[in-house]
Amino acid sequence: MARAYNFSAGPAILPEEVLKQAQAELLDFNGTGMSIMEMSHRGKDYSAVHQEAKDNLKKLLNIPDNYSVLFMTGGASTQFSLIPMNLLGEGQTADYITAGAWSSKAIKAAKKLGISVNELANTAKDVPTRVPGNDLEFTPGAAYVHICSNETISGAQVKEFPKTDAPLIADMSSDILSRPLDVSQFGMIYAGAQKNLAPAGVTLVIIRNDLAEKSPDTLPELFQYKHFMENDSLSNTIPTFPVYMIMLVTRWLLEKGGLEGVQKMNEEKAAKLYAAIDASDFYNGTAVPEFRSPMNVTFRLPTEDLEAQFVKEAAAKGMTSLKGHRSVGGIRASIYNAFPAAGVDALIEFMKEFEAANA
Repeated sequence: MARAYNFSAGPAILPEEVLKQAQAELLDFNGTGMSIMEMSHRGKDYSAVHQEAKDNLKKLLNIPDNYSVLFMTGGASTQFSLIPMNLLGEGQTADYITAGAWSSKAIKAAKKLGISVNELANTAKDVPTRVPGNDLEFTPGAAYVHICSNETISGAQVKEFPKTDAPLIADMSSDILSRPLDVSQFGMIYAGAQKNLAPAGVTLVIIRNDLAEKSPDTLPELFQYKHFMENDSLSNTIPTFPVYMIMLVTRWLLEKGGLEGVQKMNEEKAAKLYAAIDASDFYNGTAVPEFRSPMNVTFRLPTEDLEAQFVKEAAAKGMTSLKGHRSVGGIRASIYNAFPAAGVDALIEFMKEFEAANA
């Protein structure tokens, strides 16, 4: 069976080389006669995987020594609650920048805890979609500022992060490891694995050590960043297979030239697809051009019936998961790090054929 061009926003495409290596090692990892999924998370074979996954992330992102790499569970959505529970002290407030569905969920989770939060800007319902600019008035003495770097549903990305006095916390679930970053600009970065890192099941947290130390002792230990930092994320059974996949994916990224190399590939793929959209009156991009995401390309056709037909005919040609999120409709082509350039070319060719037949 031929591999599909999987445009899913997540769980998303993984590098074919990585999948083949995981397949080859599935029954016998490292000559042990066991799968990595069957091993103790405290054994020497898994320990080497755990350490390499962290080391590779540190190399790719040039993570400073005063930060810790944590492997947690519950996805990014759990972090929406854990962040204020860990980092918002009594009498403090936090600033939130809302640009779409995921940052809206983050502030909703914080408010549900009865915590004081200040929404600096909200562009979640703007059409065309965009993210707020950097002309924001931050709250003096805020515990942190929260932002979502790439809104998967709307297809809008933060191009330049705001400079803040308070620790900047970013949900990077859908564009983690897609471009170089200055990690020292952030107090914390977090990301669900299932878009650019690995299968679902593990959540990456990169946190400045002094922030992790703020975790209140009254929180259950498995809710505390401090506890994960002090125990190298190993105080209970970790999802070993997703961490193993992070190790393989980060190896692959290093082989591709690191984040500078993968950014170049991502920009080339996205530029071709956006150019095809802009060259046509039949297709209409939904994000303001200066905020267009290179990860999630969103566009509309003249009618919803044509969009449904487009999705159906594309799937018949091996191009899957192009239907936009149910909350906004339209078409969404997610072209993460591992998405092949040939798949973008195939989509563009299909777009031309579909327009010629239906315009």
